[in-house]
Amino acid sequence: MSRHPDLDLTPEVARALEVGQPVVALETAIVTHGMPRPVNLETAQAVEAEIRAQGAVPATIAVIDGRLRAGVTAEELEMLAAIPEGVQKASRKDLPAIIAKRATAGTTVAATMFIADLAGIPIFATGGIGGVHRGAETTGDVSADLTELGRTPVGVVCAGAKSILDLPRTLEWLETAGVPVLGYRSDAFPAFFTPDSGLGVDQRMDSPAEIATALAAGRRLGNGGTLICNPIAEADALPKDQIDAVIAQAVADAAAQGIEGKAVTPFLLGKVLDLTGGDSLKANVALVRSNARLAAEIAVALASQ
Repeated sequence: MSRHPDLDLTPEVARALEVGQPVVALETAIVTHGMPRPVNLETAQAVEAEIRAQGAVPATIAVIDGRLRAGVTAEELEMLAAIPEGVQKASRKDLPAIIAKRATAGTTVAATMFIADLAGIPIFATGGIGGVHRGAETTGDVSADLTELGRTPVGVVCAGAKSILDLPRTLEWLETAGVPVLGYRSDAFPAFFTPDSGLGVDQRMDSPAEIATALAAGRRLGNGGTLICNPIAEADALPKDQIDAVIAQAVADAAAQGIEGKAVTPFLLGKVLDLTGGDSLKANVALVRSNARLAAEIAVALASQ
């Protein structure tokens, strides 16, 4: 398979894809913009280790000096985690300008899915996807993650959509876009910090092999992406009443301060972190690691089919 002219792979990822080894894509916006130092680097390294422990190869996605990258070196990961001046947060729409400027960026779910698909990587692990923001009926604020899920044939393992979002409208959007929403050993759609939002998934799946079979079938049928929901473990979850109250306060603060657009999600997550005394960050780290393990298990199952 010829490689895209804007895409580079590390030798490890290139070899793995060439011989059919399981590979899992990882985003970097969580490193550059989603977690504080030094937890961001520690988590990124731990997530790569979780994937290797399951027998798969991690492919951390980023843009480095204007080159799309599937796989980064340890030194590059440290550079991204240092959050140096000028490192951007890139969605798919940002990639052409970043390439033109030879800039460096952490990739969102949307950009990571796109680059993973260019590289031929069918499975990707993240924390939570973006979705329809609260108040979107007025602002029209809907994450590009949903658009990408509707068109790019990559399986995305997540702990549902971020709790700060309008979850019922997010599920409606996914339904309209024809995106299957699968629950791993659960019938509930998780709400990131809690395992049950009170909403349901399309289908429950009880094993990584079953999920891998569904992903392979979706590709044969020419479908877009698949959302694989892996609820946060009860031991790591935050009490639903607590997180609902905290998010309500964070949303009110954002509105009072006129926070809009791309600034909304990092502002809200930062407020949630402050208001939970750091507990939300601990939960975030736990669910990201759990999602990476499951994605690796699915990748191994896919490679054996």
